[in-house]
Amino acid sequence: MAENTIVIIVATHKKYRMPEDSMYLPLLVGAEGRTDADGRPVDFGYQKDNTGSNISSRNSTYSELTGLYWAWKNLSADYIGLVHYRRYFSVKKKGKDPFANIMTSEEAQSILRNHSIILPKRRHYIIETLYSHYVHTLNETHLDKTRKIIEERCPDCLASYDRVMHRTWGYMFNMMVMRRDLFSEYCSWLFPILSALEQQVDLTGYSDFDKRLFGRVSELLFDVWIEQRIAEKRISRKEIKEVRLLSMEPVNWWIKGTSFLKAKFFHQKYERSF
Repeated sequence: MAENTIVIIVATHKKYRMPEDSMYLPLLVGAEGRTDADGRPVDFGYQKDNTGSNISSRNSTYSELTGLYWAWKNLSADYIGLVHYRRYFSVKKKGKDPFANIMTSEEAQSILRNHSIILPKRRHYIIETLYSHYVHTLNETHLDKTRKIIEERCPDCLASYDRVMHRTWGYMFNMMVMRRDLFSEYCSWLFPILSALEQQVDLTGYSDFDKRLFGRVSELLFDVWIEQRIAEKRISRKEIKEVRLLSMEPVNWWIKGTSFLKAKFFHQKYERSF
């Protein structure tokens, strides 16, 4: 039996060490209009997200979603996925070098023989719901507007949206590997919702960090889409395989944790990523 083709894009905005496994496709996101000091288009030797059908010019607000869109419109593999230059999936530890521990094509093939979706292990907030965490760290109107859009555009998803918002855990970072039909179905659902939200949010006065809200909202919408498909029995939880999230750079958990608590108890909004 022939193995499935798997392509996982590695969303990056800069030159960085990349996996050697051919399953991974480094993708420069936000390539449209980006030039070096000499005025030439930035070129790190990676595939760019401003080729073919694309929304590369929206990267300042959509973040890695310009890569997700590019993959949706321009790849034809049996399974398509997205990871980040500094975040990957890992099945097991194989050595001290973090790059030695990245999920290989052989490991992915093995998982996908029995599953349709690979996701990072759930992130648990414990003392926060997904909604309250967003409210305390960012701008709650984004989620309120999104709920209204869902109510108008796909009311059958509203109950799933509310269930997800009241959870204390979620699948973060827009990381996934999915069977192509599911991947396409998700993107077809997601991008019209974000486009509608884009028309309702005035970004005047937003910092560069705050402008990237559509990427953040989509992290929660992915959980809504998964929840709805499970509710409709179009996929089952058994089809989902959760694997370890691997960070290529050290995470300062002290800063991350104290920022979380300051947002929760003192309403200090996030001003940067961690």
